[in-house]
Amino acid sequence: MRIILLRHAESLGNVDELAYTRIPDHALPLTEAGREQARLAGPEIGEILDGQRPAVYVSPYLRTRETLRLMDIRDSCERIVPEPRLREQDWGNLQDPRDQEVQKQRRHEFGHFFYRLPFGESGADVDDRVAAFLSELASCGEDHPETVLVVSHGLTIRLLCRRLFGWSIELFESLSNPATCEYRVVERVGDKWTLDRPFRQWRDSPDGETQD
Repeated sequence: MRIILLRHAESLGNVDELAYTRIPDHALPLTEAGREQARLAGPEIGEILDGQRPAVYVSPYLRTRETLRLMDIRDSCERIVPEPRLREQDWGNLQDPRDQEVQKQRRHEFGHFFYRLPFGESGADVDDRVAAFLSELASCGEDHPETVLVVSHGLTIRLLCRRLFGWSIELFESLSNPATCEYRVVERVGDKWTLDRPFRQWRDSPDGETQD
């Protein structure tokens, strides 16, 4: 099996943090630059697919669905499935900008994996739901495509990889999200998963673990 993990294109929330105070996270649209990113990603992902018809699983957030639509690869896909378990970490409802800064600081100090956002999720909660998704994917029958495209969010993609590779929480927390509309390809050969290129690492993992 091969899984292409694609982060959504640039959204309004990526360039204007106050957008979260007036628009629900799930309804944030792409920017014009993001729409262009998505259009350019279509041919690039098409080259990776190389004629294979993937099963596509997409977060139901507007920015992920818009990214997939603008890539214009629908006719090349075997199936497209909205998958809520691939959504962004839930930060709660409309956010107060002052409280948002407090929560970000506390989350940084406490750790992105275990810190539970008020009225929202911890990274561990997201880890649980991506684990359920991967378990279900692994149990699919022979009629399921061997190539899968996941259109999701930065933290969710890192946690998908954490689960696939068995990375420690410390290593996960030392890695940066992929850039908007950036992808990673993971492939299973036998019982071993491989990653086409590492994530950017903003600090050394405290336990010395690497992405190898």
